Amino acid sequence: MTLFDPGLQPERTELAWRRTALALGAGSLVALRLFPVAFGHPAWAFGGVAGLVAAAALWLAARRRYRAVNGVLEREGDRGMLPGASPIAALAVVALGIGLVSLAVVIVTALRTA
Repeated sequence: MTLFDPGLQPERTELAWRRTALALGAGSLVALRLFPVAFGHPAWAFGGVAGLVAAAALWLAARRRYRAVNGVLEREGDRGMLPGASPIAALAVVALGIGLVSLAVVIVTALRTA
């Protein structure tokens, strides 16, 4: 009995990471547009650029991992050794850090204007 469901689980995982990268990219574009206006200095745009770079890297890492996992599953079935997810996990931590810094900036800005 084989448990491998061709392409569905790896594809769902890759699509979830793609949505995460898209959300990070969209938030970064908003940061690129609003941070220099809100804080008066173009250096704040660095956060948006960093977010866009992280989103692109996350998208590419998820796609690469999907292809690797799907290749192993097609060749060896569910008994194959799947590649590690450490690059995606590292990028997820970076995305979380960017999100927390952005949240802190929003809170500090809201407290200053209140």
